[in-house]
Amino acid sequence: MNPFDFVNDINYKKKDLLKDDIDNQLESQYKPFLVNRSLSFNFDTILQANEMNIRTYLDSKLQYHYLLNIIRPKNRFGRWLKAEKYEAIDLIVEHYGYSLQKAREVVDIFSDEDLNNLRQELFTGGLKENNECRDRISSRNQVETAR
Repeated sequence: MNPFDFVNDINYKKKDLLKDDIDNQLESQYKPFLVNRSLSFNFDTILQANEMNIRTYLDSKLQYHYLLNIIRPKNRFGRWLKAEKYEAIDLIVEHYGYSLQKAREVVDIFSDEDLNNLRQELFTGGLKENNECRDRISSRNQVETAR
């Protein structure tokens, strides 16, 4: 069982998954950090998730039952935050061999013209451009053969 089964149970299903857990097998699969993190993305469950983050000394079963009984049933779909990718940082990392942290520090130094020059230097071509070129050549050949 994954942690998101516990989150779905807390948010919507409201079936006590740990009720029939005699040998504490399911309780060991309950990961409070992941459950609290996923609950923290919703505005109506963030306070309860924070309460459980404050009380990390409580058993997993107690934390689960608290969240199960205090959060009202509702379909909640919180999106996980992901790191944003910036093309300028990728260009600097690839060209100069900097780490991501160093590239983030120096990206402000580069002007748009500098970044365009880097983009042109690092451009290796690609399948899409080759296909466009082939399409133009084949359309010319079709026009010439039609004459």
